[in-house]
Amino acid sequence: MHKGRLEAFSDGVIAILITIMVLDLKIPEGTSWAALKPVIPTFISYVLSFVIIGIYWNNHHHMLQTCGSVNGKILWANLHLLFWLSLLPFLTRWTGESHFASLPTALYGVVLVLAALAYVVLQNSIIASQGPDSKLALAVGNDMKGKLSLFLYAIAIPLAFYFPWMALVLYAVVVLIWLIPDRRIETRLT
Repeated sequence: MHKGRLEAFSDGVIAILITIMVLDLKIPEGTSWAALKPVIPTFISYVLSFVIIGIYWNNHHHMLQTCGSVNGKILWANLHLLFWLSLLPFLTRWTGESHFASLPTALYGVVLVLAALAYVVLQNSIIASQGPDSKLALAVGNDMKGKLSLFLYAIAIPLAFYFPWMALVLYAVVVLIWLIPDRRIETRLT
């Protein structure tokens, strides 16, 4: 099957997730700077989630550029990734509205871990369909950024029960790691 339907579906789901998150933002109760204070945690969690989803969209796009067709295993792996990403709007709102309470912040991290693992499953499914010498396999290599991200998420989850703001900082560190453009795949495509 051609990859175009998979890309279009994934793009649509990701666009809907971002739309849901922005619609969950509440308007401040008033027009002063002080009226913004209660919505700041929700806005922070929105920005973090928006960038995380944007990073997934960007990397998903680049990864799919390496394959000409997809099979059933890749389709299911992609749905697996989209499922975990689809939970981000709920957890974004809960985390923000709870002002980064321990449980919502920890569960936010659990979903981030599961989305990262689902991305690895999708990546490995594509590599399995293309072979060990494929562009994607060569580009990914030992995937130190991916392993470091999972490690930081794993530390952040239990930390959220004691220091939720530190967990949030670790989630942001992972974002910063991935904000630096990952040129591994782009360089293999040229």
